[in-house]
Amino acid sequence: MLVAANPSLRQWWLLYVVAVASFVPTFGYYLVGEEGILVNSSLEMWQRGDWLRLWFYGGDARHGVFANWLIIPLASALGWEYAPGVVRAVMVGATAISGLFVAGLAYRLYRDAVLAALAGVIYVTFADVLLYRGWLGYRDPLVGMLVFGAIASLWMAVHTQRAIWLTATLVFATCAFLTKGIIAYVFVGAAVLVFLCQREARAFLLRPAPLVLAVLTLCLPYVWFHWMIGDQAQGGRMATEIGDKLVPLGVGPYLWKLAAYPFETVVRTAPVSVLVLWWLWRGKLAKALLMDRRVTTALAMAGIAFLPFWLAPQSHFRYLLPILPLLALVFAVCVSRLGDTAARVTWRWLWVAVGLKLMIVVALFPYYQHRVRGENYAQVARQVLQRTAGFALYTHDVSAAGLSVTAYMNIQRLPKPVLTFAPAQWDNGFAVSNRADEKLGKVAEQYPLGANVLYLHCRGAACESADPR
Repeated sequence: MLVAANPSLRQWWLLYVVAVASFVPTFGYYLVGEEGILVNSSLEMWQRGDWLRLWFYGGDARHGVFANWLIIPLASALGWEYAPGVVRAVMVGATAISGLFVAGLAYRLYRDAVLAALAGVIYVTFADVLLYRGWLGYRDPLVGMLVFGAIASLWMAVHTQRAIWLTATLVFATCAFLTKGIIAYVFVGAAVLVFLCQREARAFLLRPAPLVLAVLTLCLPYVWFHWMIGDQAQGGRMATEIGDKLVPLGVGPYLWKLAAYPFETVVRTAPVSVLVLWWLWRGKLAKALLMDRRVTTALAMAGIAFLPFWLAPQSHFRYLLPILPLLALVFAVCVSRLGDTAARVTWRWLWVAVGLKLMIVVALFPYYQHRVRGENYAQVARQVLQRTAGFALYTHDVSAAGLSVTAYMNIQRLPKPVLTFAPAQWDNGFAVSNRADEKLGKVAEQYPLGANVLYLHCRGAACESADPR
């Protein structure tokens, strides 16, 4: 779609709507990666009637539950057979809201409706967001939306000098903590640190009302651990997860990670990141941007938050999702300052990205799931249930493929309870695992799952049962 002049406000919002609508076909996909975690845990929490603990395979996984709080009512209302689509719908909704948040922040900071729409479009068309991360049923899109909501609310509080905005920061930060743990405060803390380095913002944030709200925000994790669930072990598990990422994998892999991570960031935020870098290299835009305090504030927040994930021996780009709206804001300002030609080029490239996405979600990925992996998870689930009919069944498979198969078995078994780890003592029945394990019993069947194999073990009379096939 070509335009002769600078794209209008309506045209930018049309592109935003089409980009978000391109996520809808993913609702019908088979499970991907570790999406089974949210499906299995949500179903188990619903069956147990316990919404405060993340129940998984019969035990307390000691993790955040806010995503499950959104999934459970929708899945129970629509039917748990639609749980995979519900999980993705929640994450797509979070992605769309993140785009609206950055558009709203951009408008309040610049009073430019076109720039605001452009910022929203850029966020939802980042390659990683548009093609994969924005719809995948992991917690990351929701965490990104909540953390950025907290940062945007903090910025609005400073911008308007109204402490009421910090109430939204408290709510968003708390929900982000309840989604994925204490790491949410790293991003919000980076934003606070940047504002504390600005004289006017510092004078506002050190007033009594902002300080009281800041203390309340920091106290809520303590309230959750000690009063709501009465278990400090969850905090320890979260700390352990962070510590595990700091374990080096060797000098060579670490140096490679240091070199590749910034490049990966550019690729995953394409196509706009590539365009902006090209224009910065060709022109004098950098000096003008550095004169814009709003741009330097956004870059400082993103840079401080980026640094620990870059330097950590182990980290994934998906952890950076909360700062991508800040990059979208900066890129939108860059395009806006460069004028009509840059806007037209950006417009065309973003339509190319959305067109490519539509080809992938409508044709290529469904074909992949049919021929390679995805559909086979549901098929193997049916085969295992047929083979084990009439006997106890347990699961010990925590691999990505095993999580998906278990999720489909849990759904197909309803209204029976979800599958759990086998008890310490059991004499008769079946257990699935991603490897042959003599401790689980004799291997009764093997089910290929692409590059993986699901092993069905048996004990007692179950081993003598005939295969219904």
